[in-house]
Amino acid sequence: MSHTPHELHEEFPEHAATLHRLKETDPHFAKLSEEYHTVNRAIHRAETDVEPTDDLHMAEMRKQRLALKDEIAALLRDAA
Repeated sequence: MSHTPHELHEEFPEHAATLHRLKETDPHFAKLSEEYHTVNRAIHRAETDVEPTDDLHMAEMRKQRLALKDEIAALLRDAA
């Protein structure tokens, strides 16, 4: 299991400028980005046992992160 944080700029390196622009100009995108960051950090803390959690909660957080990532990816495609 990977304990590497999945930051948006690492997930979408080819869209670095678009990520920055959308965070600054699109309130919906900024909210999604913040939600992704919050869930991603919670997952990372759980994976590294800083804040352990049970398997069910971990799976739910990962599903939430993936759904946010999918929505962010769609917005990035539309903005490109």
